[in-house]
Amino acid sequence: MTGRRTAIIVFTIVAAAAAIELAMGRHLICTCGTIDLWVGQRDSPKTSQMLSDWYSLSHVVHGLLFYALLWLTARRWPVPARFIIAVFVEAAWEVIENTPLVIDRYRETTAALGYSGDSVVNSVSDILMMCAGFWAARKLPVWGTVLFLVALELVPLFVIRDNLALNIVNLIAPSAALQAWQSR
Repeated sequence: MTGRRTAIIVFTIVAAAAAIELAMGRHLICTCGTIDLWVGQRDSPKTSQMLSDWYSLSHVVHGLLFYALLWLTARRWPVPARFIIAVFVEAAWEVIENTPLVIDRYRETTAALGYSGDSVVNSVSDILMMCAGFWAARKLPVWGTVLFLVALELVPLFVIRDNLALNIVNLIAPSAALQAWQSR
């Protein structure tokens, strides 16, 4: 598979996810009318609306994990094919994450107070963050990837009391104690 063909397929997947989200009624950009590069507060109304925020790091982690999982399960497949699968899974998650069912679940069980879903710009950025994580895992030695993953989980844990692991725990088995700790 050529690089050009891979790029066309990836672009098509990302564009389809964006189109589906727009059809679902998601806003293209923040309703505030601006596009910022970074939002540094966990509970800001601009979180999940701009190009990046603390939760963007979790999408980099997705890329690291997808690379590892696909290396373990489909190692004989060419890397571009594995990359396309990772992009498809991430794009599908972005669409699912922005359904009313999942948005409500986040509001009920995670630290995402007032979460109203992602803007389409944020969703596309999240997919690109996953791509960056995938390619970082491809280039880094295993120990480097593991250290990078640990850093991407620990930094937001200490700064905003949230990360990918806590989001998964809270979505699957909500804990009042964990939620209380996160809200301090």
